Amino acid sequence: MGLHRAGFHPETVVEWDHDCCVTVRENQVFEHPVVRDWPLIEGDVRSVDFARFEGRLDLISGGPPCQPFSLGGKHKAYDDARDMFPQAIRAVREARPKAFIFENVKGLTRAAFRNYFEYIKLQLEHPELTATPEEDWTDHLSRLERHHIHGARSGLHYRVVARVLNAANFGVPQKRERVVFVGFRDDLDLEWSFPVATHAAEALLWDQFGSGEYWDRHKVAKAARPNDPAARAQAERLGGKPATCAWRTVRDAIADLPDPETDRDGSRRWHNHRFQQGARSYAGHTGSPLDEPAKTLKAGVHGVPGGENMLAKPDGSVRYFTVRESARLQTFPDDYVFHGSWTETMRQLGNAVPPHLAFVIGRDVARKLRFAA
Repeated sequence: MGLHRAGFHPETVVEWDHDCCVTVRENQVFEHPVVRDWPLIEGDVRSVDFARFEGRLDLISGGPPCQPFSLGGKHKAYDDARDMFPQAIRAVREARPKAFIFENVKGLTRAAFRNYFEYIKLQLEHPELTATPEEDWTDHLSRLERHHIHGARSGLHYRVVARVLNAANFGVPQKRERVVFVGFRDDLDLEWSFPVATHAAEALLWDQFGSGEYWDRHKVAKAARPNDPAARAQAERLGGKPATCAWRTVRDAIADLPDPETDRDGSRRWHNHRFQQGARSYAGHTGSPLDEPAKTLKAGVHGVPGGENMLAKPDGSVRYFTVRESARLQTFPDDYVFHGSWTETMRQLGNAVPPHLAFVIGRDVARKLRFAA
């Protein structure tokens, strides 16, 4: 959705998860302006022939399933059959797009996976240098390294950059860190770097405890504002408002929605905005404070992980975020509806890339491709 907003129109959208596909189809029925014309394929990406797109694509994008690298997963990495990075590399090799964008969890960059991270990056840079039947991944990595150092650039090659980005630094009301790979085909002779962060924690600190503008904007009475001398002292040391925008908070994202717990009638007028009972706080799972960006929304392996998907109110109580609130925290538009149970829709949201973050990256990639046209 974010890349579509940035000016790209998908030739094909491949999605394995049935409920995600039903969600897209339901929005197509309602003529959602972004997804209504998407050519959706429900199925296994391993069965898709990308060679039919050769020479026709500006961009290939995707989020290869992240469970092998998630800090909350089983950490099988390259021994995990759920690793779909080989398919991402195959798509690039067969379609030969001008550029690509791939996203994965921050866990991929941890020390235990560092060699595999470099292996992925080198394969994306040299997608035609495939492994032979007798090579394991470490032997293939060694051959890729030798080829890369040698400097030979015949055939298909990409200039690849990778960075861990915090979505909160780009205006998403959520502290969501993801590693993003961006590559441009070598023959385009383009240089590119990630967009500069537009939002910062220091600016939020100033708005809250320096100028107080944050509380004024939300009409929070002075008696109800937090008394935090340490935060005030930090704000004073800033010496004035930073040049960046303030991190967006949970309150910024959901303040105009009716409270689903106390205003059930008002909540019914919003798509997917229903109160869910059973939230409780426990060690390591205390919810997201109202006046900070949310913690990372997670999909969970066995249902919704409560701590990450709860609101922590100023009075110390907690409740689950509704689907609509979670969609706001992920920057989905209000007219995009979600299919399935609360658990299933929260899983879809937990697996998603914030559309606004994708838009910010995609807009910059599109600008560079137009420059090269």
